[in-house]
Amino acid sequence: MIGRIIELCARNRLAVLAGVAIATGAALWSIRHLKLDAIPDLGDPQVIVFTEWMGRSPVLVEDQVTYPIVSTLVGAPKVADVRGYSMFGMSFVHVVFQEGTDPYWARSRVLEYMNSLRARLPEGVTPSLGPDASSVGWGFQYTLVDTSGRNALDELRTFQDFTLRYAIGQVPGVAEVASVGGFQRQYQVTVDPERLRAYGVTVEEVISRIRDSNADVGGRVLEFAGREYYVQGRGYIQDLGAIERTALRTRGPLGAPILVKDVATVRFGPDIRRGLLEWNGDGEAVGGIVLVRQGENVLEVIGRVKQKIAELARSLPAGVKVEVAYDRTGLIERSIATLEKALVEEAIVVALVVILFLFHFRSALLPIISIPIAVALSFIPMVLLDIPATIMSLGGIAIAIGATVDAEIVMIEASHRKLAGAPPGTDRNRLLGEAAREVTPAIFFSLLIIAAGFLPVFTLTGQAGRLFRPLACTKTFVMLSAALLSVTFAPALRGFFLRGRIRSEAEHPISRALTRIYRPFVFVALRRPRSTLAIGLLAVLSAVPLARRLGHEFMPALDEGDVLYMPTTFPNLSIEEAKRQVQVQVRTAGSASQMRSCRFANDRPDAKC
Repeated sequence: MIGRIIELCARNRLAVLAGVAIATGAALWSIRHLKLDAIPDLGDPQVIVFTEWMGRSPVLVEDQVTYPIVSTLVGAPKVADVRGYSMFGMSFVHVVFQEGTDPYWARSRVLEYMNSLRARLPEGVTPSLGPDASSVGWGFQYTLVDTSGRNALDELRTFQDFTLRYAIGQVPGVAEVASVGGFQRQYQVTVDPERLRAYGVTVEEVISRIRDSNADVGGRVLEFAGREYYVQGRGYIQDLGAIERTALRTRGPLGAPILVKDVATVRFGPDIRRGLLEWNGDGEAVGGIVLVRQGENVLEVIGRVKQKIAELARSLPAGVKVEVAYDRTGLIERSIATLEKALVEEAIVVALVVILFLFHFRSALLPIISIPIAVALSFIPMVLLDIPATIMSLGGIAIAIGATVDAEIVMIEASHRKLAGAPPGTDRNRLLGEAAREVTPAIFFSLLIIAAGFLPVFTLTGQAGRLFRPLACTKTFVMLSAALLSVTFAPALRGFFLRGRIRSEAEHPISRALTRIYRPFVFVALRRPRSTLAIGLLAVLSAVPLARRLGHEFMPALDEGDVLYMPTTFPNLSIEEAKRQVQVQVRTAGSASQMRSCRFANDRPDAKC
């Protein structure tokens, strides 16, 4: 059957070339729409439940918040594990689902269980879900730098939280923008115990009156002159004076009001913070972390984020600019460049081998054309199966290129042998057909066997499966496309390129020189087979000690150019002492000659990530 397909494709060259051209166009479309990232997602399908209960100790948070959530979610469908973490004023619960679970189905199940749990939680405690980002969604970071010194940290943080954060969050593909560093501004009322005692007012009254006064109320509709007017009471607090003028109670026979300013001092102040951001050793700063939504094209999302930041440059406060702290674009582009480099190198090597050993330039065009097409066709199933281009999937393509190169060289050499030994006037197409029928079926099945050799990789589960399955998939796609082209595209091209004078091996000076060097070794190996086998066995045994000394690594090494430095200290370290240690370490790291920028974030960003 393979022979009939080869003959059919050799006779209908134009139809085959047209079909390959259409398939190549589909491959180019797939390449343009392929999801690009550098790091494969090795994380389990999980949903993060974040709960804030500020001011409470970790023990109280564990008993009242974390434990009820964990005990409720542990029985949810397809849940593999539930892990709870309690800290001062915060609770994090990681709900890990079984492999293959749809992340949005998992989020909907967690929401259903959270709705039934609210009655068991303390009053005012509302759990929320973390962003729908993967474990490698941390793709971009930026820092707000004030070069003028006119903007305080609380002002930068306010601009980040209420302007820049929402603007970047509107970019398609962004799951969340987490703020880090600076101070969150709040209204602070500092009561005087002596004044409270003198006026007979309690702290609970002050809290209740301020809370009740911070609201708008609605009234009826009044009609005048054919128009309706809505009656409402406006009471939202918008400045410090509104709090100071809030009445607590009345006193004396005339009912003189006791105001908040009579018993307390009202001012702006920072909220309790659990982290800070240091930038290049120049002091504290405010920044943001952009989390890419799961399943999105990371390279395109980062590009849209940078474009949005450039558009917002005019609306930044005077003297403030946005500097990039981390950008994964460079790593993604270098990963793609690795594949491009491998393709170019393979094409050059194959062309040189064919030209040097066969002395025929047009024969070198066969692998130069067919190998890139085989690689391009492999991107079609990658798009259909939603496999992103990462270092592992691109690595599978690079590995498969070597096998396809061998097949191309064998086919060209077999065709040259047939043509070189044929007498003048022989039908060239018939000789090419015979050469194709002799070697192409073997090449076709050899490529299939090589592809089948990676089938056990598809049985891997967990992190190993998520790491190596993309590599096995892409390698299999390239081998299958190369096998298909070997029985369709290659027979159609040989008639176009294998023309002109074809020299035999006896006419090649390089082949003659290599034959003279190789022939004595072959004669010795055939006369003394036992000695030859013993030498080979000793060579294998000598490699055993070296193999035992090799190291083991789960992930391949990545020269990203960004170093993640994570020092640890005592859990009860104060924020000011942490700030001092951070500044010392940043200045030390920034003294390196090759250091471009240094960003140090202590504790956590203000987001559910």
